Amino acid sequence: MDIKELLNHTDRFAANAGCKITEVDEQHAVAVMTVTAEHLNGGNVCQGGALFTLADLAIAALMNCQGQLTFGISNSIMYVASAHEGDTLRAEAVHVSNHHKIPSVEVNVTNQNDVLICHVTGLGYRKSSKI
Repeated sequence: MDIKELLNHTDRFAANAGCKITEVDEQHAVAVMTVTAEHLNGGNVCQGGALFTLADLAIAALMNCQGQLTFGISNSIMYVASAHEGDTLRAEAVHVSNHHKIPSVEVNVTNQNDVLICHVTGLGYRKSSKI
């Protein structure tokens, strides 16, 4: 089972939030989600945690694609626009540094019109064990 299939199957929280990995290789990973009514906050826009979950799934796919178990140790998110019900969101993660122990990744989450919704940075800790 490749990392895309593995995470789509085992990351139950992301799957229940409607997030799915569509692409992953050693250079980038992409996760997608369509904003539904269940993703909306009190202001009737996509809740920040849903956006973070989408970005976090893309980060996990990229950091784990080499088969070594890697966990997130620090993340930062900057919201720049709102996502609305019906929007199709795409989170693309790319390496800033693919360090053997502390990889660094950045993610842009955009909507179907290529509007930047949020930007996420993440650090991971790569363990010696395999996935």
